[in-house]
Amino acid sequence: MAATLDDVAHGAKARRKLTGYWLMLPAAVWLAVFFVVPFFSLISASLYDPSGSVETGYSVTWHFQNFTDAFDQHKDALIRSLVYSVIATAVCLVIGYVLAYAIAFKAGRWKNLMLILVIAPFFTSFLLRTLSWKLILADDGWIVNSLQWLHLMGDDQRLLATPFAVIAGLTYNFLPFMVLPLYASLEKIDIRLIEASSDLYASPAKGFFKVTLPLSMPGVVAGTLLTFIPAAGDYINAKLLGSPNTTMVGNDIQNLFTTINDYAAAGALSVILMGIIVALVIVFIRKAGTEDLV
Repeated sequence: MAATLDDVAHGAKARRKLTGYWLMLPAAVWLAVFFVVPFFSLISASLYDPSGSVETGYSVTWHFQNFTDAFDQHKDALIRSLVYSVIATAVCLVIGYVLAYAIAFKAGRWKNLMLILVIAPFFTSFLLRTLSWKLILADDGWIVNSLQWLHLMGDDQRLLATPFAVIAGLTYNFLPFMVLPLYASLEKIDIRLIEASSDLYASPAKGFFKVTLPLSMPGVVAGTLLTFIPAAGDYINAKLLGSPNTTMVGNDIQNLFTTINDYAAAGALSVILMGIIVALVIVFIRKAGTEDLV
């Protein structure tokens, strides 16, 4: 009888284990079809024979020089993309932290409404949101006219088609990706811990840096990654708000794939960007040292 009960328990345990795998199957198929297969396709494209073409076809010849050639030809756009995305991420972190802190601790009964307002831009197209900044920063727009009236800009100066415009677009479009993880992290903090720091004669600034900021680091890390990664590969903001002097690596990749049809260079440049982002993410997570993410 004991053996029979053990067999039944073992069978039930095995079925529960199989149930977990069956539930994971749709996600695994999705990742295989839309991530793993395209990933290996991109790796293959980066190793194409550069002498191939759309007409004659491409073949994988393990031409690793594609990577050095792509880096040499597009390093300026690559560096510019990293600089723009780092600046936009830093600005999003400052603005997003203040906003998330206000929602988590000061909003009261308006908390849900403020969260809806944070995600409200997602109700419209990414393209439309970027085009709106093109109108806001236009040479005859109210911002430029106001700055010129205040003599903060010259009559021949402009905001559109400058690095400022591209970074402003990146910051605006990816700000919700920073706010939401920060809010989720701050909202979990026990307010009594912050009150205890003041009871121990810590100034508000010292209490923030010693208590609030360390406890919210998982949100800081998550928000930073969710903002930096898509910003580094973005090309819409640079295309609509920038100029030929402010192009990002995403613009070069898009041009190589769709206009020049140089799949070998486009694939190599995409792999280089992916590798740099992965390396930076690993270093950042290790330096941040949050137990929730390591």
